[in-house]
Amino acid sequence: MNQDKEKDKIENREKEKRELVIARLKILPSDKKLSVGSSGDFTRDELIEHVEKKDEIGKKIVEVQMEYLRLLKEGFFYERNAIGHEA
Repeated sequence: MNQDKEKDKIENREKEKRELVIARLKILPSDKKLSVGSSGDFTRDELIEHVEKKDEIGKKIVEVQMEYLRLLKEGFFYERNAIGHEA
């Protein structure tokens, strides 16, 4: 029973991550394409489809977006910017 609850908790977390990433993707211009490494270039709507399908490209998009948000939360970009202005 505890395994089922833990599995549900993990699935809910993954679903929330996908929803967050989709919300972030929806604010991108629809006429622009983004490159996803060697997988190719994708429109905003294609990226959203991949995230919804939970395929390898979708998983990579979620991973990259979550890492970006983690770094943003930790102040990584502000620290780098401050260091750059000190020189």
